[in-house]
Amino acid sequence: MIILPAIDIKDGKCVRLRQGRADDVTVYGYDPAAQAEDWREQGASELHVVDLDGAFDGEPRHVETIKRIIKNFGGQVEVGGGLRTADAVAEILEAGAARAIIGSAALEDPAFLSRTVDLWGDRIAVGIDARDGFVQTKGWVETTRVKAVDLAAAVAKTGVKTIIYTDTATDGMLGGPNLAQMAAICDAAPTCQITASGGISSTYDIQNLKALERSNLRAAIVGKALYDGRATLREMNLAAL
Repeated sequence: MIILPAIDIKDGKCVRLRQGRADDVTVYGYDPAAQAEDWREQGASELHVVDLDGAFDGEPRHVETIKRIIKNFGGQVEVGGGLRTADAVAEILEAGAARAIIGSAALEDPAFLSRTVDLWGDRIAVGIDARDGFVQTKGWVETTRVKAVDLAAAVAKTGVKTIIYTDTATDGMLGGPNLAQMAAICDAAPTCQITASGGISSTYDIQNLKALERSNLRAAIVGKALYDGRATLREMNLAAL
């Protein structure tokens, strides 16, 4: 399993939100590009970046900052947040992102998702964010009646190869991941590589994810636990082996 440190950008700063709430912000740094370099030096092989302002506004807001992050990190960087048009996706991929993460648009505009997969293939990932098993959109502001497992199955049929699943009720809460839901997502989309996100607070949580024994559970995103010093990236990487 691969550990991806998270960099969430809001107002140009490196932040973490609790349960995705824009009014519950902790600032961890004022230079996201410098933070990317720090993660590289600590041993990260990949990085997860979200333009939070883009997610809330519906279009990317921090492309120049993301370009600097990609340059400083020097490895694979996946980027999401407000990628709801072909131009927005193209801009992020042309900036050097390894994968562009489509979130709300994967549910609201399946034809758009299919077109982007046709154009960019494996460089398109889908982010599925859900609370109590139901998909949330527009930066987690709206909760739909669509089950996350159903969306995962539908996404897989379009040819998407990477799904990033975030359990929003656990995100930023350090209470552990939703293991049952993670297993269900893996089972719903067996042809996809799944990345777990939300609630990971310790190496114990990484071990619990591995214990699910799902061959398509490829990676885990860790944010607050690393920023708060609950575990080092090296410890997380060792637990993921």
